[in-house]
Amino acid sequence: MQPGSVYAIKEGKDKTEQHTLSVLVDNEPGVLARVIGLFSGRGYNIESLTVSETEHEKHRSRITVVTTGSAQVIEQIKAQLERMVPVHRVIDLTVTGKAIERELLLIKVRGAGDDRVEALRLADAFRARVIDATTESFVFELTGRTDKLDQFILLMQPLGLVEVSRTGVAAITRGPAAT
Repeated sequence: MQPGSVYAIKEGKDKTEQHTLSVLVDNEPGVLARVIGLFSGRGYNIESLTVSETEHEKHRSRITVVTTGSAQVIEQIKAQLERMVPVHRVIDLTVTGKAIERELLLIKVRGAGDDRVEALRLADAFRARVIDATTESFVFELTGRTDKLDQFILLMQPLGLVEVSRTGVAAITRGPAAT
């Protein structure tokens, strides 16, 4: 833990929670740096970060941040984000309870013989697609919840895991209303 980190506040007493925040911002230079600067400047941790323009006509982007902290820290993060000028809306998708979260994983596995066969069998069970294959390796593509991807990575480690690339969480609420 870093000295002066917000996680030092009543450590052990306050339960650490993971929250997914959806932040609608102006799509202009420096906005992402300002949002991320808020996290790093105050010692908040970012578990996952994705960003892309989502409203082209209005020049707005959605930043999806997965962060951890006590309930007090999460509330501080949301309040500080809402006060930033380029931020239009902050939604705590964890609190709404109606969010769908997905992540994309690309994973390279090298192997031969039984390990190669087992990697293909597990990929099929997880509904991973083979997007590249050589006589010595595979690259699998898998989309799903973070815990599903974590489990797939764990299973591939003893079979010849070489490299992992992940997108981070993309999330949206269920139902007809916009967030």
